[in-house]
Parts: sequence; C-alpha cells; structure tokens
Amino acid sequence: MLDAQPSPRISWPRDVDTVVTELRTLAAVGDLDLPLPGGGETPERWAALARLGRRDLALARLAEGHTDAVTILWEAGRKPFSTALYGVWAARSGGTGAELRDGVLSGTVRFCSGAHRLDRALIAALDEERRSVLVEVDLADERVVTVPGTWLPLGMDASDSPDILLGDIEVTPDMIVGEPGFYLDRPGFWLGGIGVGAVWLGGAAGVLDDVLAGLSDPDDHQLAHVGALHTAIRATDALFDQAASIVDEDPLGDNHMLAWICRSAAERAAWEVLDRVPRITGPTPMCRDPRFAQRLADLQVYVRQHHAEKDLAAIGREVVA
Repeated sequence: MLDAQPSPRISWPRDVDTVVTELRTLAAVGDLDLPLPGGGETPERWAALARLGRRDLALARLAEGHTDAVTILWEAGRKPFSTALYGVWAARSGGTGAELRDGVLSGTVRFCSGAHRLDRALIAALDEERRSVLVEVDLADERVVTVPGTWLPLGMDASDSPDILLGDIEVTPDMIVGEPGFYLDRPGFWLGGIGVGAVWLGGAAGVLDDVLAGLSDPDDHQLAHVGALHTAIRATDALFDQAASIVDEDPLGDNHMLAWICRSAAERAAWEVLDRVPRITGPTPMCRDPRFAQRLADLQVYVRQHHAEKDLAAIGREVVA
C-alpha cells in the first residue's frame, strides 16, 4: 500500500488556506476521485489516502472527509454537487451532537473539519426515536455558525475543526441522505473507518521519511530505532493490504472486527513513531525545524481519533467470546 518513495510535501509555511487551496487543486485534477471501497480496487483507495497522510495530515484529514462523503452519497444513490468540497460531521462527544426534531436540525457538533472553507457537509443527527439520520447541509447557510475559541491546537491546526452551532435549520426531504439508521448500518461505515487508519499510517511513514532524510552517520542505537519503526510500519502496511483483499472478496460482509484491528494497528505504529523518533533525532529538529515539529504534533492529535483502550477492549471481548 505504501509507495517506496515519499510523497511531495505541501508548501510551507502551511495554514488552512494553503491546505484548502491544495485540496481544491487535487479535486480539480481528479486526484480525489478514488475507487469505491469494496469495488475491487480497495488497495488503490487506501494507498491514495496513505499517500495523502504521508504528504500532510491536515490535507489528508480534509481529503479523507470529502472522499468519505462522496462514497456515502453513492451508497445512498445520490451524487455530490459538482466542484463542491464535502465534510462528514458526526461527532457526539461531551454531550454535544446534532438533533433532528420535527424537521428542524439544531445542536452543537464538535470537530467539524474544514468548517470555514468547505462547501457542504453530511451531518449525522439523532431524530425523535434516537435513530441516526444523515442530513446534507449547504455550509453557506447563515444558520451554520462556527463557535470561536473551540479549535486552538498545535497539532492539526490547519484542519480547521472547530465546533459548529446549528441554528434551527429547516430540513426538507431532499436534504435527507438515506433512511434512518443508514449512516451507521451501511457496510461502508466500517470501510471508511479503515480508510482513516490508512491516513494515520501514511502520517507515521511521513515522519520516518523526514528522519531518514536528515540522518547522517547514525549510531547503533539510532539504527535500532529506525529498524523497529520500519518493521512496525511495513507490518501494518501488510495488514492493510490483506484487509483490502478481504473487503474486495466480500464487500457486504461484517467488517467491524477488521476495522478495529486495522485502526488499532495503525494507532500502535503511530505511537511507535512518536515514542522512538525523538530518541533518534534528539531535540534539535523539534526546536529548529517547524515543519518537522508540526508533523509530530499533527500525528499525535489525529491518531487520538482512535478510541484507544475502548477499541482494544472491544477486540478482546470478541476474541474471548
């Protein structure tokens, strides 16, 4: 899945405008038109997402959200708006989340990546019966309001992921994507989760690329860490290749366990990178190379989208059962 050579870096200094400009360029030339998961070319899809993560994680975060939205629309028998950049906003953390009551969408949604720059979003809301309902929203609507002060990170800063306040948006039938429960019940939900893991793995490989580019006359301890990281990344890469073959053989199968394993393996590889890389480099590049320090910070923030011990416990529960 991972290419032998690293991807070209996004221009620096990087901010959300730089990232979105690059994202629109990729979309215009067709580089975001990825094969559908489970359609026989799943390895190519995940490889493309990994390449984006290896290039820049903020760019990859927005690209992954857009490509996931396009896939969701396809699964629902719909087409995206031409030239529009999409996000998928579904977080329900800390008691927040969108609600759909009597045809009105409201609430606060956290971690809405691309909030100030994207064109449209698929927003997961709970209806009166606590079913998940997916709503397509035009982000030019003045009732979609970003909440100041809710995205102030060092890592993944350029992903532009603040809270969004939905101010009683009237939802017409054409805004509803699929039936109630469609978003979580479709087979593509778990496949999309593996795609996020592919981005994490690409991000981990990108940090190692930078280490290798700056390494000269390494000692045995540094070489040992490089060997451990290469092994962790390549082993996880092989797992993703195997998972892609399984998915393409049975795209409608129950892939939730496969998704948990792939995501957990990618998270483990990322943390190997975050733990070992500073031991290889020492503090100098983290203090004098802002691009390198940014990549480390991005990876640490983004990989926390993994549910950590909660997902590991779910895997263990199924293994024991």
